[in-house]
Amino acid sequence: MILLEYRNRIVEETLTYKFKNAFEGCKNDAVEITVADFDGVLFHISNPDGDKNKLIVSISLKFYADLQSHGADSLIKREYGDNLTSPEPGYNVTLLYSLENVPKDYEDMAKKAALLKRNCFASVFEKYFEFQEKGIEGQQKAVIHYREDETMYVEAKKDRVTVIFSTIFKDDDDVIIGKVFMQEFKEGRRKYQQAPQVLFSHREPPQELTNTDARVGDNICYITFVLFPRHTSAAARDNTINLIHTLRDYLHYHIKCSKAYIHQRMRAKTSDFLKVLNRARPEQKDKEKKTITGRTFNRN
Repeated sequence: MILLEYRNRIVEETLTYKFKNAFEGCKNDAVEITVADFDGVLFHISNPDGDKNKLIVSISLKFYADLQSHGADSLIKREYGDNLTSPEPGYNVTLLYSLENVPKDYEDMAKKAALLKRNCFASVFEKYFEFQEKGIEGQQKAVIHYREDETMYVEAKKDRVTVIFSTIFKDDDDVIIGKVFMQEFKEGRRKYQQAPQVLFSHREPPQELTNTDARVGDNICYITFVLFPRHTSAAARDNTINLIHTLRDYLHYHIKCSKAYIHQRMRAKTSDFLKVLNRARPEQKDKEKKTITGRTFNRN
């Protein structure tokens, strides 16, 4: 299965190109790019006030207010430091870069800027991973409305961190394929004992969401990840965050790929059947006859 990139490639490649040109002394051109990412997230790359020697990268997340309550602002300040500036109107976070003094490690700087969405998400995970590490229990669940009708819940206990994603399947067959996918996660855990436990519930929310406003319905599913200290430790947490914050997109992406593959195989098989039928069709005998003189006539 393909793992989705947790860095935004368009942002990374655009910044790398701009930084490289500036580092090599090339003329700086104007840039105006808006990039749509998963979960309704928007990136905006432009020159502030038309200044071609400066570059800003802004991100808009509809659920940023939920992340702010879990320390997103302080984490972004820690990660980007002096590059952080006042947010551009209509956006939540804005990074400012000068193209007049580009450092040698500009590729790393571009990669870090492309991690902006991931780092916004990381705040809630780091907070609850630390709760688990310190043995702090009883904290209120984190509720992140990362999509209009879909929610992520995070809860810490002394021995584990539970992450629950609610997701909506618009098609009935998506539910069936989704169940198959979740079964593969369970099979994978049998082979790799270090993998987290994965639970899948349909229609009804899991017990951890009892007495909450978690939705119920035929097209609603809940995916539960149980993360143990080996997944939340300081050495492993970065990789865990990289993978788990893309879970919803990863699931729906592979469901769509599976449906496309099934449709492709069905069309190919239908084409094979049509060829067989065409070969089995009896040939039409020519009713037109010729006389010895060359004249033609039809024999009824």
